[in-house]
Amino acid sequence: MRRRFLLAGLAALAAAGRADAAPATPKLSRVRPGQPGWPSDAAWDDLRKSVNDRLLKVRPSLDVCRAEPAAAACRDLFRELKNPYFIGDDVSLTQTLGWLDAWTSQPSAYAVVAARTEDVVAAVNFSRRHRLRLVVKGGGHSYLGTSNAPDSLMIWTHPMNEIVLHDSFAAHGCAGQQPAQPAVSIGAGVLWMQAYNAVTTRGGRYVQGGGCGTVGVAGLVQGGGFGSYSKNYGIAAASLLEAEIVTADGAVRLANACTHPDLFWALKGGGGGTFGVVTRVTLRTHELPSFFGGVSVSIKAASDAAFRKLIDRFVAFYAKDLANRHWGEIANVRPGNRLDIQMAFQGLTLEEAEAAWQPFLEGVRAASRDFIFERPVRIRVAPARHRWDPAFLRSFAPAAVRTDDRPAAPADNIFWTANVSEAGHFIEDFESAWLPASLLQADRRAALVDALVAAAHHSTVEIHFQKGLAGAAEEAIAAARETAMNPAVADAFALAIVASEGPPAYPGLNGHQPDLARARRNAAQVRKAAAELRKVAPAAGAYVAESSFFESEWQAAYWGPHYPRLLAVKRKYDPDGLFFVHHGVGSEEWSADGFTRLT
Repeated sequence: MRRRFLLAGLAALAAAGRADAAPATPKLSRVRPGQPGWPSDAAWDDLRKSVNDRLLKVRPSLDVCRAEPAAAACRDLFRELKNPYFIGDDVSLTQTLGWLDAWTSQPSAYAVVAARTEDVVAAVNFSRRHRLRLVVKGGGHSYLGTSNAPDSLMIWTHPMNEIVLHDSFAAHGCAGQQPAQPAVSIGAGVLWMQAYNAVTTRGGRYVQGGGCGTVGVAGLVQGGGFGSYSKNYGIAAASLLEAEIVTADGAVRLANACTHPDLFWALKGGGGGTFGVVTRVTLRTHELPSFFGGVSVSIKAASDAAFRKLIDRFVAFYAKDLANRHWGEIANVRPGNRLDIQMAFQGLTLEEAEAAWQPFLEGVRAASRDFIFERPVRIRVAPARHRWDPAFLRSFAPAAVRTDDRPAAPADNIFWTANVSEAGHFIEDFESAWLPASLLQADRRAALVDALVAAAHHSTVEIHFQKGLAGAAEEAIAAARETAMNPAVADAFALAIVASEGPPAYPGLNGHQPDLARARRNAAQVRKAAAELRKVAPAAGAYVAESSFFESEWQAAYWGPHYPRLLAVKRKYDPDGLFFVHHGVGSEEWSADGFTRLT
């Protein structure tokens, strides 16, 4: 109920903003291939020349399977769909192939392979003049399908891969207003594994980014962005010092706290592909700790009653000893009465980490009739500089990483084994909610435990502790409150995710179609599990990058009271809605496919 009231309030504020600040907008329809107004061959050739021949007429890679679904070429393609670098290097593919009853990945008609900011300007101006549906793709990691659309022109920032470390960076126009500080400037085509390798392995500094190494840097920052150590260093968006962006009018703007501060604020968590095309971000870097560490263990309870006791003990342990700036990552509450823990830490020695876990683990060992260790506890530390070092990881943690196995692939192209399932996957359903820290209080803890246990009877509940800032460093919380993200993130101790996915599959492709019966069964279980969590967190909000495609109250869920302000920024810099993404700011004014303006 609270979310419905909040949404109604936001709608009223947005309507007031329309009445006071913007006249009625004439209905607009974008054009598709073959329709009147679609650019002529001569017009496309002019665009090609203006971008130094970096215009592609996109040919779907999956066509090889339509022609011969059982051929070796098709088998090779589907094998490579488990390699996120292969997907990222293909203009026609996205990391997610589709979502049950929601969307299916479909390539653009044309793509500008943008190597320079000038290429982006040319593509933006061309799209605006010809009324084209425009898509922006960097890493291609959008669960909601925002980096693809049929019959569109794509701006593909993949070649924008420059990384520059700064010992002393001052944002444009901020001289005398902000102190210079260590930073890194990163092109819009860079992935986080590449950024970490440059900043940490080679540069000896830390930059706050995401956990999945093949996600694009620019997109993560615009969505908010969490990593293993966000409880200490904050969200990625809060580290943004400056962004270069091409807005809908084709202007190249530097947005920071002193120049276009309204746009700068919106880029810090207001959603990617919405306010313009970001071509470069500059992020604050931090002193690197001596060590990063991790804890892993898997425990099975002997009965339902023992399982509830286990979850109760773990939640109490987390509230007392782990809800602080040192700890992040995941606990999975699984069907079959299993608790699987994969936690990360910083700022502690090995001995301190072992001491922190000793009471909980001893309690589990003492109740051997109730609990067994399916995977023994491991607590390890490693030099922080090697956290994303490809050579080190291959040598000392070979099971933790996979390598891009293409013959000409760069040797540094590694990715986490834990993320393999996401490469080329087909989403069956996905739900998320922030869990407020009030649930950790003694008088509410039993309700949280009951909800987690009930949910796990249906589907695995992933508790991502680093994706809520309650218990985080004070400076991390303060910085998050200066971003466009839903303020609920500062009061949440974790983001709960319930999701189901299948292997690479494509609807309508003979021999490679998803198992729809299985998908619908799993989706139903996900929804049942999410319903249990919402009993204790009915108005919690959700993280835009990891949320339901079908979120009906997305304005309130993603941005809370910030939505009217974001909408005002959208109308200022993109009054005609050139940039459209599903459930992006201002998207309620458009048809679901982004081709027809409704207001």
